[in-house]
Amino acid sequence: MADGELVERIVATTGLAPGEVARIVDDVLAWYREPVEDYVRRRHRHHRVYGRRNAQIYRLIADELDERLVAPPELTERQLRRVIYG
Repeated sequence: MADGELVERIVATTGLAPGEVARIVDDVLAWYREPVEDYVRRRHRHHRVYGRRNAQIYRLIADELDERLVAPPELTERQLRRVIYG
């Protein structure tokens, strides 16, 4: 459930309906609540589709994680490999 005060603020500044804003806020929060392991696996699949090699992918994912709104602890290349391949 979306934060009521945040929904009210966005409604006031955008003119969107409260129901739309609540759904958007819930979507954004769900995006940032994605577990790190799921994020790493999803981004690895994405980069593989575009033909990138693992060494490059590990660097890209590490950089992406650093830029997340709430960045998780820094993961080494070995830790990223273990998340992806077990």
